[in-house]
Amino acid sequence: MSKQVVVVIGAGGMGEQIARRQGAGKHLFLADFNEEMLASKVAALKIDGFEVTSQKVDVSSRESVKALAEAAAAAGPVVEVIDTAGLSPTQAPIGAILNVDLLGVAIVLEEFASVIADGGAGVVIASMAGQTYGALTPEQEFALATTDTDALLDLPFVAEGIADPGAAYGLSKRANQLRVKAASVAWGQRGGRVNSVSPGIISTPMGQQELEGPSGVYMKAMIEGSGTKRIGTPADIANAVSFLLGSEASFITGIDILVDGGVIASVTTNPPAFLTQGA
Repeated sequence: MSKQVVVVIGAGGMGEQIARRQGAGKHLFLADFNEEMLASKVAALKIDGFEVTSQKVDVSSRESVKALAEAAAAAGPVVEVIDTAGLSPTQAPIGAILNVDLLGVAIVLEEFASVIADGGAGVVIASMAGQTYGALTPEQEFALATTDTDALLDLPFVAEGIADPGAAYGLSKRANQLRVKAASVAWGQRGGRVNSVSPGIISTPMGQQELEGPSGVYMKAMIEGSGTKRIGTPADIANAVSFLLGSEASFITGIDILVDGGVIASVTTNPPAFLTQGA
């Protein structure tokens, strides 16, 4: 019999941690756009005894994501799909962020809804930025949740209303949370579940790059004001992902779990001075 298949899209800090957490005893498909990093991570996983198939993927391309889904399904029952792929405001311009973080997630949700095994589950990595993105009307949120995937980037408030990469990131991550809600119905028709996890400030290369960027001073202040007063680790996110993928979460689908060390709780009830002063 074929082994169960776990697909992890995005081979960065969180993706690798999740792959190690979920891939033991299963056939692991690890996919990323960066072939050099992907090869390095796959080699390390194989040395540690994992059965891994490597595949380059461009999440903004339906053809590329479909090829990944079909290859995974051909290898065995796809029981877990985790999408960690994303670009941050310091890494990319508006267009690239919308293509990867918004359109890419929508494509992954749609294509893997067609191959997820009965009893399988998926998790999308969103962000705490989506929890606080308040620039959308209820009608716009509904449009983000339900608009045909291929028309998402043509929505007027997406195509013309984004001022900077930070806004593109926040909108995209809010859209991730909303698309997961809508996708839970399609996944459920195959007996699958799908949820999202919204990390706070996590100690990955991307997170460290943001801390050293223009918003770093504000991010550090938010960490200091939070209940845990620490930066998160990839293991913190892998723990939440593992729960949502497991049998203990069999009645949970279409939701978002915030894993931010208490940052959002703090800034919404006891905001730092720079927020109340309009800085």
